[in-house]
Amino acid sequence: MGQAKFVIKKRINGEFMFNLKAGNGETIATSEGYSSKQGCKDGIESVRINAPNADIDDQS
Repeated sequence: MGQAKFVIKKRINGEFMFNLKAGNGETIATSEGYSSKQGCKDGIESVRINAPNADIDDQS
């Protein structure tokens, strides 16, 4: 099995977005749309920095 990775794509409307893919290639998270590629990369950095400390909010 491979390593998880962020995949940046450009939408039809010109916005950039990213998917977080698991090592098996399955998409496990999808971002909002960003007007610039740099904004998208900043979003990826935010996930990298903040997700390891994120709490679970189980509202079921």
